[in-house]
Amino acid sequence: MTTSQTPAPTTVLSQDELKTLVGQAALQYVVPGEIVGVGTGSTVNKFIDALATIKDQIKGAVSSSLASTERLQALGIKVFDSNEVNRLSVYIDGADEIDGHGNMVKGGGAALTREKIVAAQSSKFVCIADDSKLVQTLGKFPLPVEVIPMATQRVIAQFAAKGGVGKVRLKDGKPLVTDNGQFIVDVTGLQITDPLAFEAEVSQWPGVVTVGVFAFQRAQVCLLGTTSGVKTLIF
Repeated sequence: MTTSQTPAPTTVLSQDELKTLVGQAALQYVVPGEIVGVGTGSTVNKFIDALATIKDQIKGAVSSSLASTERLQALGIKVFDSNEVNRLSVYIDGADEIDGHGNMVKGGGAALTREKIVAAQSSKFVCIADDSKLVQTLGKFPLPVEVIPMATQRVIAQFAAKGGVGKVRLKDGKPLVTDNGQFIVDVTGLQITDPLAFEAEVSQWPGVVTVGVFAFQRAQVCLLGTTSGVKTLIF
């Protein structure tokens, strides 16, 4: 991993301002004349706002969620279906956690399956996050797993055998339903020391649609918002 850093801001920035800063910094990775892959979440919303300032320089975007699609379209950015696009030069998205090798935990916004699909279409994954998301070992943030509803208790039991505690994510007192019509199980108590092997194993469990470990589709670049400015991590 190599690092570089922009000059420090003159004032201490809030977390929201750090998100704005990394969202704007991500514009340097957008290739003019092409379609950009766009993720989901509060940090990505800042990137979408920044992307709108150069929307005439790109063909459009492939989005990883209905929420991001609506925001992009509201700002006048054309959204393509992923099946219409063979390859994307870059995918820009946030992370709930990222380690020193570019492995991530994602899915806090319940869009992990579509995020992994768009990431797999892209030549480069640029992660945008604040420095609270940088960890030594994945597992501090609850691990999101998208699961077919009939398999939830079985998947929870399999995580229990690994020392994890799984709970179905709720919204308004009922199980949250993803854009794909599935449930999310959030798992705590894990230390994911081998992300690649962990992702490969859990992805094979019956009923698991997507596990929120991104090791096969890890980030090549992370733009990290810090009180000293934007730190660029290259993996």
